[in-house]
Amino acid sequence: MTYSKIINKIRELYNSNSDEFIPLHAPVFIGNEKKYLNNCIDSTFVSSVGKFVDEFELKVAEYTGAKRAVSCVNGTNALHLALLLSGVERNDEVITQALTFIATANAISYAGAIPVFLDVDKETMGLSPKATKIWLKENSEIKNGSCYNKNTGRRIKACVPMHTFGHPVLIEDLLEICTKYNIELVEDAAESLGSFYKRKHTGTYGKIGVLSFNGNKTITTGGGGMLLFNDLELAAKAKHLTTQAKVPHKWEFVHDEIGYNYRMPNINAAIGCAQMEKIDFILENKRQTANQYKAIFENFEEINFFNEPKNARSNYWLNVIVLTDKTERDKFLAFSNSNKVMTRPVWQLMHKLPMFSNCQTDDLLNSVWFEERIVNLPSSVNVKMDNNL
Repeated sequence: MTYSKIINKIRELYNSNSDEFIPLHAPVFIGNEKKYLNNCIDSTFVSSVGKFVDEFELKVAEYTGAKRAVSCVNGTNALHLALLLSGVERNDEVITQALTFIATANAISYAGAIPVFLDVDKETMGLSPKATKIWLKENSEIKNGSCYNKNTGRRIKACVPMHTFGHPVLIEDLLEICTKYNIELVEDAAESLGSFYKRKHTGTYGKIGVLSFNGNKTITTGGGGMLLFNDLELAAKAKHLTTQAKVPHKWEFVHDEIGYNYRMPNINAAIGCAQMEKIDFILENKRQTANQYKAIFENFEEINFFNEPKNARSNYWLNVIVLTDKTERDKFLAFSNSNKVMTRPVWQLMHKLPMFSNCQTDDLLNSVWFEERIVNLPSSVNVKMDNNL
């Protein structure tokens, strides 16, 4: 296979010459970012208090359909807090997928809990309801209204599916399973702002959903995260905990429990407000790019472009191709990166990392299959595709 043809097609897509570097996913600032930043600086409210924090939370809640959104300093902190709010305690077990970014597993560890890594579906790259159902049937039991692992004796308190690269998991099926086993469902929607399953936004099916606004995400605040709630009382609790659990008072410093300095600064939220004003354009632009990739790879039998799952509308945060095996994957990665086109493999499976090597897993057949074959392609908003910016 001649990979040079593919690289040339990618350069044509991004209207780039051979000397230009094409990043994997660069942020774009095409709206009111500078204006709002100047307003923020002029107000002197650049830290955790200011109008842009409230406005950003309202914009995200309205867009996703959540009843309330609570901002955090990053997505990992948001996921940590989501687990705590869901009742996860030290030595509990939390079901998640082995094919995920390290933040998912780290957040579980921050709560003192122990991850259980299960397989993904080939149709979604996300946690498999079938694998989850089989593992729970074989390894769990209900005692006093809670789910316990028969082998370890530990409580199985939560389940954290991740919408991989913005493609929604079969979230309704997972919710049904979690309800049956009295397990809290927390959605890691860090990569899926703008993704919908059956016309409902990811992150709004479970008890809590989590978004990320890192510099490489669909929209960015530089660094930042968001918690999505359908329970207003729980959302108020989250807001309280992110602000060091400080009891409101004009001058006294009274804190009624252990809290966290997880507040998003106003200056970051200012960028987020401007980015949200352009989210429809950003998502449509990324869909156009995905469709062009789809057309490109129809001419390469040895490579499959990963399409959005059935009943889903994906944000195509990072476009994915699946090669025939690890050897071809590595050849493609070496060739593309040496030719200034940034591509990346999927993450190393979590159970292969030293700190998670003793965690329970199932056979992970699909996860291993994906790990050996996935390549992410450049997926930035294509500013050269449309002159109406």
